[in-house]
Order: sequence, then C-alpha cells, then structure tokens
Amino acid sequence: MSTDPSRSVWRRLRKNKGALFGMVIIVLSVFVALFAYLLSPDGSPNANRMIVEIGGQKPGFTQQFLRIPNNRNISTASFAERLLWGQEDQYLYIPITGYSTTKDSLIIQQYIDEGISERVAYGLNIPGWSIVTQKFRLGTDKYGRDILSRLLVGVRVSLSVGLVTVLISLSIGVLLGALAGFYRGRTDDLIMWFINVLWSIPTLLLVFAITLMLGKGFWQVFVAIGLTMWVNVARIIRGQVLSVREMEYVEAARALGYSQGRIIVRHILPNVMGPVMVVAASNFASAIVIEAGLSFLGVGVQPPQPSWGLMIKENYNFIITHNPMLALAPGFAIMLLVLAFNLLGNGLRDALEVREG
Repeated sequence: MSTDPSRSVWRRLRKNKGALFGMVIIVLSVFVALFAYLLSPDGSPNANRMIVEIGGQKPGFTQQFLRIPNNRNISTASFAERLLWGQEDQYLYIPITGYSTTKDSLIIQQYIDEGISERVAYGLNIPGWSIVTQKFRLGTDKYGRDILSRLLVGVRVSLSVGLVTVLISLSIGVLLGALAGFYRGRTDDLIMWFINVLWSIPTLLLVFAITLMLGKGFWQVFVAIGLTMWVNVARIIRGQVLSVREMEYVEAARALGYSQGRIIVRHILPNVMGPVMVVAASNFASAIVIEAGLSFLGVGVQPPQPSWGLMIKENYNFIITHNPMLALAPGFAIMLLVLAFNLLGNGLRDALEVREG
C-alpha cells in the first residue's frame, strides 16, 4: 500500500517537539501581525501616541488621564482600514494626578513630571470628556508611547521582511541554481563565478551598499536583504540539480521529447525543494536579525514605524539606568521569533531527511 509522502513528512515533523514549538510561535506571530491594531492598547497608526510627560516608565506603570476630543476633524476608519492602518486618535490624553468638579468647571492637577503638577481648569461644557486609567504593561518609551503596542505592531515588520526576503532569495536562487546545475559548462562557470564573488563579500557590508544605493525605507530594506540572501539557495539548488539531472525519470522525459524548460520546472525542481524549504526557514530567521541590525544602525525602517531593532536603538540607554526592560522586551521578541524559525528549520531538515553537505 502506497503512502502519501507529505503525510509521512508531517508525521515525522509532528514528533519533533522543538519544531512544533516553533510552529506555534510562528502561527501566534502571524495572528498578532494580522490583528495588531485590534489587540494593541494604542490602536493609532504605528502605535505612535506620544505622551512625553510619562516617558521612560517601568512595566506595570498605571496613569490616570483626562480624555478630551481632538480639535481636528478626524473621520472614523472602517474595520478594514483600522485592521490595516489603525485608527487615528480622536482624543487627546492629558496625564493627571487628580481632579475635581465645580458647578461649571473641571479642575485637574496635570502631571508634568515626577512630583510636579499644574492646576488647570476646563469648562464642563466640553463634549465627550472622560477620566480614564491606563496600565502600561511593558512601560513606555522615552516619548511616552506604549511599548506593548509598538511591540505588537512591530511583528508586522519582522514577518514582512522575512517573507519578502525569502520570496526574493528563492526566486533568484532557484532560477540561477537550476540553470547552473542543468546546463553545466560555461553557464555553470559564469553563474558560479558570480556566486563566489558575492559569497566573498560580507553580508552586512553588501546589505549596507544596496541599502545606501536604494535609499532608506521600509521596502528598500526588504529588497536589499533579499538580494543578498539568494546565494546560499542557488548553491544548494545547483548541487541538487547536478545529482538529479542524470536520474532515469529525467532521461525518460528527454526521450519523450519534452522541452528543457518543462523538464526543469515539472520534473527536476519538485524533487529538489526539500533542502530549499530548510534553507528558507533559516533565511527567514537571518532576515529578521539583519533587519533589526539595520534599523538599530539607522539605515533600516524609519520612525515612527515600529521596528524591534529601532525600538532597541531608541531605548538602549535605559539598559544601564533604571528601566532596562524598554530595550530588553524587543530583544526578547527578536530572540523568540528567530528561535522559532530555526527550530522549524531543524525539524524540516529531519522530517524531509535532508543530508548535510
């Protein structure tokens, strides 16, 4: 009785507890990325609600606010717009230490700094005002933004850079690797020369050069990292194709008069994609680390867009002062997501029985 290869692969993968842990973390990360603005306490675009008076607060910090309508005319976003981009704040949040009301006035003690407040009076005729209390579970950064909200929205950047990088690296690597392995000869020599030249350049240096050429920005970083990570894919594909091109089923396809393009796409590539899936998981993890490094150095994702590397850059000085968690929280998030993809890659390698070498 024949068995479905995909079922046997899944059965072996399911027995690997590390790979299952990695899959759970990845699935949760994808869920958070999709619904980040609905899950975040700060649902404004880029979780960028700045309240500078409460900047640099520790995890668990609780603050009372006077919430009054924003003077600007802000339209309510649709569900789809809120899901994708967030809802621009329709209220102003004024931190207070206490308040009282008279017949026609609301008197607040506006929080200025630790131990400093200012008495301010508002007319009770302000429509829609309210007193709210907010807990910042992971504290606030130096601009008074909620760290938890920016951490949740920042998942999108890390997963996006990994996905785009893997797509670019697979597209270029599979194409050039298959051509080199199938045609051999001068085609192979030319492609391998190009691969060896790129291989000799440090990855981070090459990413810097491409980033500076394309400019700083969200998509430029993705393209820059993707253009540097296809080399490993091409080498693996070339080696696999060299070993498969002499197989009997490939010779049979040649004898039936199939075109070389069809032989490569329909008969060779489907049988060499196992190692590529393993290296794709590894590239995903590497792309997350490289993007975080570029954002930390200031040439990656630009503010106010939340990136975990950028969050570390903005708050790393707190590590040696009173509130290290502001920088450690995004660091732990990077570590956990990279670990998840590496564990999944190791599990795929064992399940697909990919041989090293």
